[in-house]
Amino acid sequence: MNLYVRYFDHEYLAKSVDDALEFLSSIPEIKLESNAASRITTFLNSSNLYPFRLKVSYSNYVLFLKTEAENLEQFKEEEALRKEQKIDRVSTMAERKKSIIDALNEENIGWWEAGLTFKRVLIIPETGKCKYVDTPFRVRLKAVSAIDAYNRIVDHLKSRPEVDPRSQFPSAKSEKFEYQFIGEDESTEEEAVNE
Repeated sequence: MNLYVRYFDHEYLAKSVDDALEFLSSIPEIKLESNAASRITTFLNSSNLYPFRLKVSYSNYVLFLKTEAENLEQFKEEEALRKEQKIDRVSTMAERKKSIIDALNEENIGWWEAGLTFKRVLIIPETGKCKYVDTPFRVRLKAVSAIDAYNRIVDHLKSRPEVDPRSQFPSAKSEKFEYQFIGEDESTEEEAVNE
């Protein structure tokens, strides 16, 4: 494992701790403490994958990153590729969130089967303390969209006297809310499937 070392515009790919210390000693404004070598060695031998910062003055730090790269050019190429992949991941997540929101808001007026699992507050009679219990609630109802069905379910549960107001409801975007559009058949009555 090698070390990428950067201090402002000075950067270097060190093959060892001694190599890194030699590079740092070539920068006049850096004053290394006596324990610098052991701290860098500890970082290099640890399982930590995050950057390590070594304080070298009142407000300045040297940045260390572990890398498999053999030279500075290879490290920069790998970092550019990593940043590109991160941007792709973020844009994919944004697209996924957008598609979930689009699906929730898509209008389909008619009957829906929907359900959610919420954290219901129950009081333990022996102690008087409260506990949260995962409680499924399923229903067939008439709604304009999935988000309308979600809002109607939450409003219904919050209005029930046996549901403690401290109960917690999942986000409509979470996996704990499920829904399916059945159709526009008006012969089916609105009914609770189970709770």
